[in-house]
Amino acid sequence: MNKTILITGASSGFGRLMATALARAGHTVYASMRDIRGRNASVSSEMTHLGEVEGIDLRVIEMDVQSEPSIELAVAEVVNQAGRIDVVIHNAGHMVFGPAEAFTAEQYAAVYDVNVLSTQRVNRAVLPYLRRQKQGLLVWISSSSSAGGTPPWLAPYFAAKAAMDAIAVQYARELSRWGIETSIIVPGAFTKGTNHFAHAGHPADEARVAEYEDGPYAGFGQQVQEAFAAIVPSDADASLVAEAVVEVVNREFGRRPFRVHIDPTQDGANVGFAVLDRLRAEMLHRVGLGELLTPRTLV
Repeated sequence: MNKTILITGASSGFGRLMATALARAGHTVYASMRDIRGRNASVSSEMTHLGEVEGIDLRVIEMDVQSEPSIELAVAEVVNQAGRIDVVIHNAGHMVFGPAEAFTAEQYAAVYDVNVLSTQRVNRAVLPYLRRQKQGLLVWISSSSSAGGTPPWLAPYFAAKAAMDAIAVQYARELSRWGIETSIIVPGAFTKGTNHFAHAGHPADEARVAEYEDGPYAGFGQQVQEAFAAIVPSDADASLVAEAVVEVVNREFGRRPFRVHIDPTQDGANVGFAVLDRLRAEMLHRVGLGELLTPRTLV
């Protein structure tokens, strides 16, 4: 069945791949991004043209996940045009790269804002619609770093992704009684197709960076990037994440997996999350809230 899907951060990487794949699968996709008449004008034009050429329902919409008014306007526009929202995909994110000490507190907060607080802004805008529909799906694009191997030089990003994953788990429990499902997608390290390193921000405190580069960590940043590239198989394709999301969306209500791993590096996150999710589930059963693990069918 055709679903109306809103994706955050759809201008590049996983977001753009998911938008295209879902539209090709027959869904109405709203690929949201900021500044579609400025910095993302060419991307917006390309995606709109693709939709027209292929005859798929791929729509670009202006939405800045750091702006509550922008989100509210975008969500209202989707509902006005499509009449409903069935799926929300929390994909927007930003990576920063460098020694943990060199980032200012304000830079940590900025990374947290994009990767974590954005999901809260979007949820507060869309969940009233999903609750009234008595059915919906939240898809969260997490990271294997939250329960698997975590190389250094990415502390702000890894911390933010772990926080987002924890919030996704709590939302899953609280929304289950409203007929709203949750699927958490856990990509591993991909060095192709994501633009993570190309778009990564760097520390503003160059003096702190210099102290590291002049000491025992000289050249370490480059070493980390090369190590990443070395463990990722040459055929690892970021489109695998998009394919996994399509499969989740296409499944029937009640049959969607809570967590899906797409990890070409096999960093152990599947094992880590299996333990974490089991412990959390057992705790709910112990306190008599085990029913929160299964979304209710209300329609």
